[in-house]
Amino acid sequence: MKFDWLPVTRFEQNCSILWCEATLKAAVIDPGGDIDQIQNYLEWEKLELEVVLVTHGHMDHAGGAAELAAATGARIEGPHRNDEHLIRRLPEAGKRYGLRAQDFTPDRWLKDGDRVSFGEETIDVLHCPGHTKGHLAYFHEARRYAFVGDILFRHAIGAWEHADGNLPQLLDSIRSKLFRLGDDVGFLPGHGETSTFGHERSANPFVGDEAMAKWRARFQRNDETAPQG
Repeated sequence: MKFDWLPVTRFEQNCSILWCEATLKAAVIDPGGDIDQIQNYLEWEKLELEVVLVTHGHMDHAGGAAELAAATGARIEGPHRNDEHLIRRLPEAGKRYGLRAQDFTPDRWLKDGDRVSFGEETIDVLHCPGHTKGHLAYFHEARRYAFVGDILFRHAIGAWEHADGNLPQLLDSIRSKLFRLGDDVGFLPGHGETSTFGHERSANPFVGDEAMAKWRARFQRNDETAPQG
């Protein structure tokens, strides 16, 4: 499998383009907008889009999924059904920020343990709530690479201070789902620079090993339940 990414819209959201080298069938993860740029990339590389994947229901990630699927004939898979209410509100969110955004019903809502195929490639689906209730990550075992949306960033974590956010869940998703894939695994976040899980485990000031040890010590002093992982 090969992959690349394009920062799209003024939010500079990392839209990923993955393809099977044998068949040139492709998947696009999180086409938040700038659909013409995504289509130009597909045409330049002579790729046939087979599936549009969505990590979660926020506009900057999901707003262009329906438009891209309609333009190419690709199916839409994801996010988890727990984000359905966010998908339904995409047009409203688009108007708020002056961007095109369409709601949709995916061909398949995804859940933890599902697998998605394009060409001869298959990627694994992990349900990682915390930023939103239905947030997903996608993992390609052979390439040892993950596409994690807004769960984890280089030296940062996703926002949780909103109605669908949950900090303990977010920390648990990172520690028990992502980090357990292996320190060698690289990842592309929804915004910003790439990193590896090993680097974030050692250096992330919010969810690295040292940070989690401090969390546990604080909760123990307060006789509260510490985050797991």
